[in-house]
Formats: sequence, structure tokens, C-alpha cells
Amino acid sequence: QVQLVESGGGLVQAGGSLRLSCAASTSIFRINVMGWYRQAPGKQRELVASITSGGNTDYADSVKGRFTISRDNAKNTVYLQMNSLKPEDTAVYYCHVFVAATITDYWGQGTQVTVSS
Repeated sequence: QVQLVESGGGLVQAGGSLRLSCAASTSIFRINVMGWYRQAPGKQRELVASITSGGNTDYADSVKGRFTISRDNAKNTVYLQMNSLKPEDTAVYYCHVFVAATITDYWGQGTQVTVSS
């Protein structure tokens, strides 16, 4: 299976920046879709950003213009650059992978992002 290791979370002031990393145990060149989800206490997990193997990206309306998802195939890593952070961005962020060949979803362990006002 694909193992995902996340890093980069932390505590920042509103307006600050963080970069999340998700390192995969296999080549991400063959992964159909990778994305970042987040879940705040008492709320459903929501899609923040996604990127396909073809490089197509999608973002939640709430983060457009502030967050950027990118991929480094050589390092088997996907990133989420988060700028102009707001308190409402506070959540646990999860890396997600969908592999069509095996019809399988994989999840990272989650990393906490806390934005103070």
C-alpha cells in the first residue's frame, strides 16, 4: 500500500504562512489524484485542494488565491503552501491519495494547523 507521511503543521499568527508536505512511499507519478483535506472539531472533513497526475488543480472557494498545491515527482512529495492564514483555517490537515488501478484511498496521519488572531 501507499504510505503517506505529513509534516509542516504548527502554530502561526493570522496573516502568516505555512507549508505542508506529504511524502509518499511510492512514485507519485502513477497516483491519479492527491489532495489535502482538513477537519475542524465538530465539523466534517472537507477538501481543501487537489492535483491530478496531469497537473490539474482544484481549490475550495475559501482558500483560492491563498493556498497553492504542488507536486515534486522526484521527491515523491506533494506540498500545500498556505499564505495569508486566517483563524478559520485552523484544523487538522490530512494528505489524501486515490489510486484508480486498485480503487483504493490512502490517508496521511494528519498534521495540526492552528492560526491565532
